[in-house]
Amino acid sequence: MTYRFFEGKDHASVYQKYRFTPPGELKNIILQYLDKKKGKPHVLAVDLGCGTGQNSRLLAPHFQAVVGIDISESQLEEAKGVPGYPNITYRKGSAEELPFPDGYVDLLTAASAAHWFDQSRFLAEACRVLKPGGCVALLGYSCAFPRLQYQDCGERLDHICEEVRQVLLPYTSNQVAVALGKLEELYSAIPFHDKERVEGLQVNSSTSVRNLMGFIESLSSFQAYKKKDPQTAENLLIHTQNRFLEEMGVMSPDMEMKQELEYFCVLASKPL
Repeated sequence: MTYRFFEGKDHASVYQKYRFTPPGELKNIILQYLDKKKGKPHVLAVDLGCGTGQNSRLLAPHFQAVVGIDISESQLEEAKGVPGYPNITYRKGSAEELPFPDGYVDLLTAASAAHWFDQSRFLAEACRVLKPGGCVALLGYSCAFPRLQYQDCGERLDHICEEVRQVLLPYTSNQVAVALGKLEELYSAIPFHDKERVEGLQVNSSTSVRNLMGFIESLSSFQAYKKKDPQTAENLLIHTQNRFLEEMGVMSPDMEMKQELEYFCVLASKPL
């Protein structure tokens, strides 16, 4: 198992509050693919590396049951604390040892998590637990930071983000590099003949300076940096926020700006 995570309530709370929820457009692509390959009913979706449950909650209205699985107890506690989703169950576990009988699952998903999995063991479990026609959907974003726009200073804001990325680069795991490579190796290893990639899905939204700092804090590379030198890591956030406010010419970290994230998705269907 190749997971790397940071156990602790503080990090889980940051992850819950500031991590991007997968876009509805991508969810629709996944559901359409499942409809085409397997058809209804949609009984069980399993969300692997579910973290604090953003993707699990997105799937909940479309399945009779959703099971979110993660190895972090603190992340799962955050997920369980979100009310209003009676058909979601959260369990501690890994993508390499799934607690389901053979041919039981309609959809296996992982949102910004599959790069942590042991590739061969995960794929063996996917082959085992999926129903005939059942699908795998592995999604993520294609770059470390969103592209930003505020009046005429978008390029300067992007440059600040790039400087932060460079600071965190020595603390960035090889698995994160795999994710930013759009899971090319994992895609090639999927044994199902029926598979495809969705790339270049650009989603525009708004975020605040405060929320962007929270997103940076949620990154595994930042957490590794913080573990080594807590004060320097905290200073990086403060300095970055101040630079943003200065470039934007504003006082409040709640000032919003536009952001553009580019997503990808790996889709595959078990033979009927």
